[in-house]
Amino acid sequence: MIISRVAAFCVVVFVGVATVSQAQQEFPPPQGKGRVVVVISGRSGAGHYETAAREIAQLGYDVVLFDGNPMEGTHGEGVKAAIVQAQSMPHALPGKVGLVGFSLGGGLSLYYGTQWPDLVAGVVVWYPATTFIKDVPGFAGRLQVPVLMFAGEKDTYRGCCLVANAHTLADAAKASGAQFELITYPKTEHDFVKGGSHYNAQTYSDALQRTAERLKKYLGQ
Repeated sequence: MIISRVAAFCVVVFVGVATVSQAQQEFPPPQGKGRVVVVISGRSGAGHYETAAREIAQLGYDVVLFDGNPMEGTHGEGVKAAIVQAQSMPHALPGKVGLVGFSLGGGLSLYYGTQWPDLVAGVVVWYPATTFIKDVPGFAGRLQVPVLMFAGEKDTYRGCCLVANAHTLADAAKASGAQFELITYPKTEHDFVKGGSHYNAQTYSDALQRTAERLKKYLGQ
């Protein structure tokens, strides 16, 4: 996997309160300003997802790309700080953000971003990490933000993102009445984005189109 090109993440703690500063890359929309979409990378780093981030920006959004690796273990503080930071970018329009996560970043977006309806309009996750979610019914019952998830049916990467887990989550979300849609792709492995180790042109194109449709629904742009 490609090593991240994003600068280091730093956390400074004062009296139990974390102040988080993160490096980011902003991809402004063609029209100059737009609603914010926060993109959080997988373990391969932010550089691995620049193409996807640019293509989402071309849809008319101010896309801010973050490395998900430093956010791991921050108990959601890294994700929340990224959202707040992205909302202050020069090309950002005010309002809730769309949150798009890949692999590790997908797991973080799914677990934490869905708990903040005051900050996040909706979440889209591509082959997200899910095995760390142990109390699935409990998690599903806490969902407060609509979710669209993509999973490859042949994904065996580190056992983190298995389609069986995705189905379990989707079933639990449906039972709890949450807004949760799962799309699975046959003959598709992990990291199916452009430049990915298992790039699948047909799957990528479909997932990007569905992402565009869902972001429009979330953000009205």
